[in-house]
Amino acid sequence: MNIIKTNQIKHTIFLLTVACFIGCSSSTNDWQILFDGTNTEQWRGFGKENFPEDNWKVENNALKTIPRLKNTVDIITKDKYQNFELELEWKVSKAGNSGIFYFASESQSYIWQSAPEMQVLDNKFHTDGKNSKTSAGALYDLIKPAIKNVKPAGEYNQVVIISKNKHIEHWLNGEKILEYDYQSNAMWKLVDKSKFNDMPYFAKATSGHIGLQHHGEEVW
Repeated sequence: MNIIKTNQIKHTIFLLTVACFIGCSSSTNDWQILFDGTNTEQWRGFGKENFPEDNWKVENNALKTIPRLKNTVDIITKDKYQNFELELEWKVSKAGNSGIFYFASESQSYIWQSAPEMQVLDNKFHTDGKNSKTSAGALYDLIKPAIKNVKPAGEYNQVVIISKNKHIEHWLNGEKILEYDYQSNAMWKLVDKSKFNDMPYFAKATSGHIGLQHHGEEVW
């Protein structure tokens, strides 16, 4: 199942759990529910006012994509977040591909033109799995996971993404797999060598939406 919840501490601390529940809070112990297994009221389509019911649905208490060949729509939280802890579970179909975005804006046509992405992937059967920087858990096209511990397609993976004062950590299945300082000189050097080097709005926001990618395949 898919749980998403978020916890805001001080300015914004966000815990997103994708697996049948989603929530957020304005203090250390309080939670704002983002997805309770039945409704999608806290989400909308990227660049849209409403939730894209022709692209996403709730099935067996899980938030999942509806497979499409074209015209896919990513979803984003209605609220924006800065310092956050995001916890979630995801699984994909064979050769599935998706992503978890943070600090997303709608300044560009596509979410990946502004937002860093934690890759969601079937490493075994998707071609992106052959490149460590685009494999599951990676900071897409920028930093590879230090540990390869992703579970196979059809099984849930546990994720934690932490943002605290621009220090970012990606955790997968109980292990920290990478960390970096957001908007640091070291990060910009990586950007200069990546597909994002000609995207003027990439990683420029210090707060933004949490986003889930619809890449065409099934993802829960």
